[in-house]
Amino acid sequence: VQLQASGGGLVQAGGSLRLACAVSGSTFSSYEMGWFRQAPGKEREFVAAINYNGGNTDYADSVKGRVTISRDNAKNTVYLQMNSLRSEDTAAYYCAARIGGSRNSWRSESGYAYWGQGTQVTVSS
Repeated sequence: VQLQASGGGLVQAGGSLRLACAVSGSTFSSYEMGWFRQAPGKEREFVAAINYNGGNTDYADSVKGRVTISRDNAKNTVYLQMNSLRSEDTAAYYCAARIGGSRNSWRSESGYAYWGQGTQVTVSS
């Protein structure tokens, strides 16, 4: 399974970005998908997750109301729409894939078997 994240860039505070993660090599609709981020000098943290058909989602409190995760199983792609960006959103963003397991573990890195290479988001204030 290969994950390719894209869509990062430099944006002013208050702006928007949409990240995409294209998945190849397996049946995309079988995977639950997550987004994580890692800022310089900090540990990687959970951002959002979505179940296999898009019917259930979860968000970190720090992004709730500003970020939307979605997926298009026909395009083998998961998206992260980020609005009202803040300087503290600056980080490398990673997509990840998992099969099965409890929804309670969506926020844990260890539950994800496959990871993309990351895409950098920089928010200028």
